[in-house]
Amino acid sequence: MKLEDVLAKKRTTILKKWFDHVVDTYPTDTSRFLKSQKDPFANPVGNTTREGLGALFADLQKETLDLSAAAEHLDPIVRIRAVQHFSPGQATGFVFAIKPIVRGQLGELETDRELADGLAAFNGRVDQLCLIAFDCYMKCREKIYQIQASEQRNQFFKAFERAGLVTEIENGEPDPGKSDLTQ
Repeated sequence: MKLEDVLAKKRTTILKKWFDHVVDTYPTDTSRFLKSQKDPFANPVGNTTREGLGALFADLQKETLDLSAAAEHLDPIVRIRAVQHFSPGQATGFVFAIKPIVRGQLGELETDRELADGLAAFNGRVDQLCLIAFDCYMKCREKIYQIQASEQRNQFFKAFERAGLVTEIENGEPDPGKSDLTQ
């Protein structure tokens, strides 16, 4: 029996368990809301996560992982987790949760040689996916840090400007005849 056949047959169960695992990383009330609210407008985080996991599962079912498609499907999920102050491991670790979920769905079939080979390849794709998720997380965090640094720089400049410690040069070029130091 081929792993792809088992995964296709058990897709709904696997995705539900994977989604439940991801939302269980949130506080209890949030997790309950994410699981129960199906309206995508009332629950954009749950909807984004559900859709992203479905696309990622489809990526994992292919013989080789399309890295750019996987990054595109991971980005919305990881972006949400990056702004919610998850640690890198917490933000990306949900990817690894698919391994025991799939293994649990195989049961006694796991001893089948063809299935075991397919599972080993599947696990390799999951590992690749997690590395992509980590890269995605780091890009998001870098962007957040850039935005925060820019906001602080602007706040300091405005404070100095209000205090009269700096002035903006009107034409953008310093006047060599005038110096702030000689006044």
